Amino acid sequence: MRPATLTPPAPADAASGASRSDWSTLKKLLPYVWQWRYRVAVALACLIAAKVANVGVPLVLKSLVDALALKPGDPQAVLVVPVALLVGYGALRLSITLFTELREFLFYPVAARIARSIGLETFDHLLSLSLRFHLERQTGGVSRDIDRGSRSIQSLLNYLIYNIVPTLVEITLVISLLSAKFDGWFAVITFSALLLYIAFTVTVTEWRTAFRRAMNEQDSKASTKAVDALINYETVKYFSNEKFEQARYDENLQRLERASIKSQTSLSVLNLGQSLIIAVAVTLLVRRATEGVVTGTMTLGDLVLVNALMIQLYIPLNFLGVIYREIKQSIIDMEKMFSLLGQHREVADAPGAQPLAIDATGAEVRFRNVRFGYDPDRTILHDISFDIPAGKTVAVVGPSGSGKSTLARLMFRFYDVSAGRIEIAGQDIRAVTQHSLRQAIGIVPQDTVLFNDTIEYNIAYGRTTAARSEVEAAAQAAHIHAFITSTPKGYDTMVGERGLKLSGGEKQRVAIARTLLKAPPILIFDEATSALDSANERAIQAELQGVAQNKTTLVIAHRLSTVVDAHQILVMEHGRILERGSHTELLALNARYAQMWQLQQSRADSPDAPTDPADARVLLSLERP
Repeated sequence: MRPATLTPPAPADAASGASRSDWSTLKKLLPYVWQWRYRVAVALACLIAAKVANVGVPLVLKSLVDALALKPGDPQAVLVVPVALLVGYGALRLSITLFTELREFLFYPVAARIARSIGLETFDHLLSLSLRFHLERQTGGVSRDIDRGSRSIQSLLNYLIYNIVPTLVEITLVISLLSAKFDGWFAVITFSALLLYIAFTVTVTEWRTAFRRAMNEQDSKASTKAVDALINYETVKYFSNEKFEQARYDENLQRLERASIKSQTSLSVLNLGQSLIIAVAVTLLVRRATEGVVTGTMTLGDLVLVNALMIQLYIPLNFLGVIYREIKQSIIDMEKMFSLLGQHREVADAPGAQPLAIDATGAEVRFRNVRFGYDPDRTILHDISFDIPAGKTVAVVGPSGSGKSTLARLMFRFYDVSAGRIEIAGQDIRAVTQHSLRQAIGIVPQDTVLFNDTIEYNIAYGRTTAARSEVEAAAQAAHIHAFITSTPKGYDTMVGERGLKLSGGEKQRVAIARTLLKAPPILIFDEATSALDSANERAIQAELQGVAQNKTTLVIAHRLSTVVDAHQILVMEHGRILERGSHTELLALNARYAQMWQLQQSRADSPDAPTDPADARVLLSLERP
C-alpha cells in the first residue's frame, strides 16, 4: 500500500533534459587518451598484426586443402607432405594469441589509468563545489552516477580497442581479400550485408536508448531513497516509518522493473534482426562459392576459404551489435558523471589568488557592510559590520534564524557575500586561495558528524600528519582521553556511521580535540558545548578559553553564560545587529540582551521555564512593548 499523504520530493538533477551528443561525450575522453598516444599506437600495431594473422589462417587452410585435393591412388599422394604449410598454420594460430595478449598488456593499464584519472577529477571537482550544490543534491544518486561513470569509461575504451577497431580492420581485410581473389559479387554481398547490419543495429539501438536512460534514472532514484533511509535509520525507527520507506523504495523499483523489461524485450528484437541479416548473407556467399566449385571456376580450397572467412567475420560481427549497444550504454552512463564534472563552481579562487598571509600582528577579522541571502529574494544578513581584533574573542548571540551560523559559513567562504566584504589580516578573503583560508580557521560545530572510522582517525583529521602522541594530547585537552582508554580498543574504536556509536557529548569532544590538533590562528565555536552536561561544559569551557588565548575567536552561542568573558558581544535578530558591547555594558543598557539574560537566569532557577532557545525567543517576543 502506497502512502497517500507524504509525497517525497524527487532529487534535483542538473543533468536532466541536458542530453549531450555521443560525439561530445567521446571528445572529452580524447585529451586523456592523447597522454598515452605512444602506448596506444603500439597496442594498435599489435591489434593489426593479430588481425592479419587471423585472416592469414584461412589462406593457409585453403592451400592445405588444395594440396591434399588428390584422387585416391594418385602416386603423388605419397610425396605430398605439406610440412611448411602445417608449421605456418600453427605459427599463425599462435601469433593471433600472442599479439592479442600483447595488445591487452599494453592497453589495459591505459584504460584503467584513464578511468581512475577521470573518477578522481570528478570527485575533486565535487569537493570544490559550493555548499549550495551539495545541499541541493542527494548523496546516493551522486555516488551512483560516479560509480557507473567510472566503470563505463574503462568499458568504453576496452570495447573500442578490443572489439570495434579489430572488427573494422578484419572487415577491411576480408572485403579486400574477397575482391582480389574472386568475382565482385562476393565483395558486394558482404559489403551490402555489413551496411544493412550496421544501419539496423544503429537504428534499433537508438530506439532502445530511451529505455536505458529510464533504467539509469530509476536506478539512481532507488539508490538515493535507500541511502537516505539507511543514513537516517534512527529517525525511521523513531517514527515507525519502515513501511513508508519500503513503499518509497519499491515505487522506484517498480519503475526500474518496467524499464528493464522494455529494454530486454527490445533486445530480443535487435538480436533476431541481426541474426537474420547475417544468415542470409552467409547463405548467399556459400551458394555462390558452391556454384563456382561445380563449374570449375573455384577450387575446393576456395570454398573452404570463403566459408572460413565468413565464419571468422560472422563471430566479431555478431558481437559488433552487442558491443555497439554496450558502447551506447557506456556513453549514457558517462553523461551524468561528465555533467557533474561540468558543474559551475559558484565559489572559485580568483585568478592569481595568493595564499592568506598572517604575520606576527595576528589575524584580525573584519566584516564590512556584509549583505547575504541564500536565495536572491530572501536576504539573511543586512549590512553587518563588526571587527574581531587579533587575539580577541567576539561572541554572537540571538535567537535561532538570526543569521549567526551564516557568519561562520561566510568566513569559511562556503558562499560569497552578496555585498560588502570580509577581511582577514587586511586581505579580502575572495582574493586569497580557499585552501589557505580554511587552513587558518578551525571550527567546533554544533552538529558534529564523524567519519565511519576510528576515534584516532577522526581526531587526527584535524592534522593528518600528526603523531599518535599529538592525537592523545589533543584528546586529553578535550577531556575525552579517559573515555577512549576505557574502551576495549582504545583509539582504534570505530565510531560508526556519522559517529552514531558515540553520544552527543562524546562526538562534541572529539570535534573539539580535532580542532585543538589543527591549532589554527582563528577559531569558531558554534555552540561548541551544547551537547555536554553541566560538569563537562564547565571543564571544556575553561579549556576552550585557554585555547582561545591570543587567538582570534568567534563564539556563536545561545547560552549567554558561555560568553560573559568575551571582549565584545553582538546581539543579532533577523539578520541585523541590535546591540554590541561587553557583558556588563549590555546589562547596563537594560534592553534585549538584558532580557535574554534575565530569562535564562530564571530558566536555570525554575524547572518549569522553557529549556529551548526557540521557547525563549517566543517569551522575548511576548515581553516586547
